[in-house]
Amino acid sequence: MILEGQNLTIGYSDRVVGRDLDVALATGEVLALLGPNGGGKTTLLKTLLGLLAPKSGEVRLDGKPLGRYADRERARLVAYVPQSHSATFAFTVETVVLMGRTAHGSLFSRPTAADRAIAVRVLERFGIGHLSERPYTEISGGERQLALLARALAQEPQFIVLDEPTASLDFGNQGKVMREIRALAGAGHGVLFTTHDPNHAMRAADRAFLLRDGGRVAEGAIGSVLNRPQLEALYGAPVETITDQAAGKIAFLPG
Repeated sequence: MILEGQNLTIGYSDRVVGRDLDVALATGEVLALLGPNGGGKTTLLKTLLGLLAPKSGEVRLDGKPLGRYADRERARLVAYVPQSHSATFAFTVETVVLMGRTAHGSLFSRPTAADRAIAVRVLERFGIGHLSERPYTEISGGERQLALLARALAQEPQFIVLDEPTASLDFGNQGKVMREIRALAGAGHGVLFTTHDPNHAMRAADRAFLLRDGGRVAEGAIGSVLNRPQLEALYGAPVETITDQAAGKIAFLPG
């Protein structure tokens, strides 16, 4: 199955943000979207999710135009984890995760035993099972992000789209999320995530899409796209590299 945007022009009613964009994500792979602030990353994500209509071009899911899917059908196939989420009501963390199950039933139906079992499983997977009865409004920003990741996984989607999933997380939890992203791809999910850290893309992604000022700078396999010249062109700033010869790994640092 493939989620793809073809010849996209993206933006809002009063402005165009990006043009001539072709992007595709297959199940079983991880695509990292990198670029400076204001470059169009979030707008592109929302267009691929169907939250914004493209100004031109088309988004297709499994070969079918995204607009032909009913909302609930689309939710069973694609889950979204936003960069930030402000809670209005003091739902428990378990209830927030169970909201991901509404794609499989009625919005107003009571959770089934199977739904609750799935919620328990994903909460434990992210190490936040002990927070299940805590109000979502009273946990830390990093814990909220993990709860949103658990909610997305509870949807049991084919694709998971994450907007800067490590933005609120401490060092240890950043590593946990990167490991989970790889594990999700290994389990057959397609994962698209935005990041400002090329090292996260190096660790978790199969391919990278570099976006600046609404245009594609480069796209392809991680090893061919993420290098010093490309990153300096992308961010308009010097970049340093550190090479671990023994491990065969490269890390990037701001210059």
